[in-house]
Parts: sequence; C-alpha cells; structure tokens
Amino acid sequence: ALHNAFPASPANTIIFQHHQVNSFMDRLQQLAQNIQLVIFDVDGVLTSGTLFFDNEGQEYKAFHSKDGHGLRMLQECGLQAAIITGRQSRLVQHRMSDLGIEHVFQGYRDKRPAFKELLSITGLKPDQIAYMGDDVIDLPVMTQVGMSIAVQDAHAFVIQHADYVTQTPGGRGAAREAIEFILQAKGLLQSKLESYLA
Repeated sequence: ALHNAFPASPANTIIFQHHQVNSFMDRLQQLAQNIQLVIFDVDGVLTSGTLFFDNEGQEYKAFHSKDGHGLRMLQECGLQAAIITGRQSRLVQHRMSDLGIEHVFQGYRDKRPAFKELLSITGLKPDQIAYMGDDVIDLPVMTQVGMSIAVQDAHAFVIQHADYVTQTPGGRGAAREAIEFILQAKGLLQSKLESYLA
C-alpha cells in the first residue's frame, strides 16, 4: 500500500522519508513527555567505558562536567535520576552523592532486581521511566521501560533495540544530550536555559 501511495520518483521518495522522520520524532516526543525518572548506567554512559587502575588496583573514572550539570538540571526541573551499574565503586557513590542522586544501585550484573526495587521505592510505572545504556547487560531493563536510550558508541545490538540513540558518545556529553531532549519534549528546557540569564 505504501508503495502504491508513493510511486518511485525522487520527489515522492523525499516526501515519504520526511513523513517517516516526522512520525518517528513525534513518537519519540510522546515517549519523552511521559518520563518522570531517568536511569543511567555508569561505564560507557556517564564515562567513556575505559577503566583506569593504579598498581594497587585502585580504580579511577572520568566523568564529563556537562553530564553532571545535566543531571542537576534534570532534578531541578522536577524529574528524578537513578544509577544502576554492574560494578561497585566508592568513586561512583561519591560522584552521585555530589550530584544529589539518591537512587544508586551498584554491583548489579543482573539489573532487573534493582529496577524492580526502584519501581517499588518510587511508585512509578515502567512507562514513566527512561533507561540509558551502552551494552547488552542493559537490555533486560531497557526493554521494560517507557523510553530506551543508547549512546552513539553503544553495542550494535543495543542500538537496534533503542528508541533514541544520542549523537554523542558515552562519557562525552551523551547523558546531557538525552536529558535536554526529554526536558525539551516536556516543555521545560527553554525556561531552564533562560534561568541562567537572570
């Protein structure tokens, strides 16, 4: 039916592609408008995924300041943030405490129990939650939430199952990009940005 409606000509192909893009963006906006909480993986999402260790086995991570401020903006606009990560790190606890994030679940290779607990704590429904990941261990939760987000350099199979893929790699402002998209969809971004001019 679509083939009949749009005969094969360059002009109609462009119109059809434009219609597809608009429909896709409309759907994304609708998903984002419903979001009340965003869950973030750490390694590969809030960091580049590179792990640094010293000779004593002490682990180091680098976080991007734009992501950090994005997490503050998210919370200041009335949404919640949470962390579910497969690794355990005092550094992550310290960074999230600094950003005012209360819901921090570390050491969950299987992230489903943490997600279930988060639903219980917050009283939110899965379709009110977004999840941002980069690797296959994120998929069991990504496939349950209202909006799944993959970073630009995520595993190809994760990208295949994501609603939204950032233009920015993990650890380089991808979280900020996703946060601003959600705030924009909810009509909260412009007023938040303008508040910095006051």
